Amino acid sequence: MRDYDEVTAFLGKWGPFQRLIFFLLSASIIPNGFNGMSVVFLAGTPEHHCRVPDTANLSSAWRNHSLPLRLQDGREVPHSCRRYRLETIVNLSALGLEPGRDVDLEQLEQEDCLDGWEFSQDVYLSTIVTEWSLVCEDDWKTPLTTSLFFIGVLVGSFVSGQLSDRFGRKSILFATMAIQTGFSFLQIFSINWEMFTVLFVIVGMGQISNYVVAFILGTEILGKSVRIIFSTLGVCTFFAVGYMLLPLFAYFIRDWRMLLLALTVPGVLCVPLWWFIPESPRWLISQRRFREAEEIIQRAAKMNNVAAPVVIFDPVEELNPLKQQKVFILDLFKTRNIAIITIMFLLLWMLTSVGYFALSLNTPNLHGDAYLNCFFSALVEVPAYVTAWLLLRTLPRRYVIAGVLLLGGGVLLLIQLVPADYNFLSIGLAMIGKFGITSAFSMLYVFTAELYPTLVRNMAVGLTSMASRIGSIVAPYFVYLGAYNRVLPYILMGSLTVLIGIITLFLPESFGMTLPETLGQMQKVKGFRSGKRTKDSMEKEESPKVLITSF
Repeated sequence: MRDYDEVTAFLGKWGPFQRLIFFLLSASIIPNGFNGMSVVFLAGTPEHHCRVPDTANLSSAWRNHSLPLRLQDGREVPHSCRRYRLETIVNLSALGLEPGRDVDLEQLEQEDCLDGWEFSQDVYLSTIVTEWSLVCEDDWKTPLTTSLFFIGVLVGSFVSGQLSDRFGRKSILFATMAIQTGFSFLQIFSINWEMFTVLFVIVGMGQISNYVVAFILGTEILGKSVRIIFSTLGVCTFFAVGYMLLPLFAYFIRDWRMLLLALTVPGVLCVPLWWFIPESPRWLISQRRFREAEEIIQRAAKMNNVAAPVVIFDPVEELNPLKQQKVFILDLFKTRNIAIITIMFLLLWMLTSVGYFALSLNTPNLHGDAYLNCFFSALVEVPAYVTAWLLLRTLPRRYVIAGVLLLGGGVLLLIQLVPADYNFLSIGLAMIGKFGITSAFSMLYVFTAELYPTLVRNMAVGLTSMASRIGSIVAPYFVYLGAYNRVLPYILMGSLTVLIGIITLFLPESFGMTLPETLGQMQKVKGFRSGKRTKDSMEKEESPKVLITSF
């Protein structure tokens, strides 16, 4: 039996071939960045109020006082969903009575916006909210749109791995790119909210599938020393670059249909990558397609200007077949200790995901320029990923993750204390909170994979990742609460983030520890009695090169 990395070691670690694959696959992630967060601008809700028809026979005074006032963030603003009964104020206007002087406005009967709404165009020319009036009684449809997109992401994360195992990495990568791009394009022609939302679910399925398959393809083609860089500074950083491009597109294109059209163009530009990105040689070998795998390695050797052996993969020899014992999801709850660890990790993943996506989706609700706030929210992810990578190399996992979570949650709780006039300070605290939560999010894969034994490691990462998808589905409703109270989302997110930061301190430490192979070798939750550990279990070894991803 021969190891694939040993067989292909002659290619070198960082030649032209590896650099090409690294940057092309990372670049293919860029559309995921702006498609994943495009709903921030596609479903933006501008200021609005009830329309008073121009044909209504009202004096200028009554037209200016046709809307009741309500208290919002300590100041009176026109009501968004109510107006004074039009027939009543037309009659009062005809009698020559003045509002406030001759008529007590608080005693007037009110009604719903029977003639529709007028939307401000200061920030957006049009969104799906203005197109289909998703306000007042229908405002629940806006967070539901985002949640359904993330339900698509949840479904896509289930099927992408299985499809790429069956049909190949490259084929599924480009098929899911086509789904993401094609169905985004079809959304432009949506005739109602229902059509838009159904297509958005399919876009979500393609979006995460493309991300996952590109991630798998890169880790299988690139060598050991490059994989951890690819999975952090490659995939995650290029996702953040795509996220940063979103507000740039949206700033110059403020009509939602034209914005969607612009966001599909980069997907079309990825088509030529088909001729540069090869199939995974590992996958071809698993399918016994040795000749095709050998051709790819021969081309890579030619590109790297190194000599390749005449025979690279001998079909007669077995290439490290993987023998896996069958495991079930209930094995993650088999003992009291592993069940507690699993429950703690499910909470950790889900609530961290809530914080990450709620802060990302809430940028238009921050004071100041919505486009600039979104850009800063994306920009802060780059130092967060770099910081996470540096911290993981040298420091204990649970203290680092708990530290950044307590930092993020703590500053979010401080926002409620900031006076309304100090908007820049609120935005700064929100960005520091996003930095802490993003750093923690990017470290969870490492921590989870290191604590669970080999037998159930993949299943544990898969289950906890699913919990994070559930968190993303819930996150839009945290943003929705901001319509009732500006600081309420931050109080909830901050409290939950601090809570899981404290919970993290009770998890076992994995840094420098031997990776467990069986359930019995798993470390105990802090506070639980545990027997003496053997010397072998205490021996430190090099931190394993575990893959990291943020989405």
